[in-house]
Amino acid sequence: MGLLHSDSFDTGCRIEIEQSEDYFHAHVELDGDVPIGPGDRVRVHGDPISIPFGSSAVFERTATVERAGPLARAWIRLASYFDLAELYEVSFTPRRLR
Repeated sequence: MGLLHSDSFDTGCRIEIEQSEDYFHAHVELDGDVPIGPGDRVRVHGDPISIPFGSSAVFERTATVERAGPLARAWIRLASYFDLAELYEVSFTPRRLR
């Protein structure tokens, strides 16, 4: 078990893609509801997917899940607090603040 990455394993996954006037999305669901935590990496194997406009498709693929080690997980959690703090600087008012 390393400090940055601990273990990895392969699992099946389902990819749902839709590209239309109403929706433009791609979702990946791992088989067995594998929990993904901060710093974990998921790599889906296979050729790039392209679908024509106005259609949707579902694909079955294999994915590799690489678990983050304790040091990487702690770093991601710490860094996420600073990323969240950047949102506090955003103003949604339609006029300039003086």
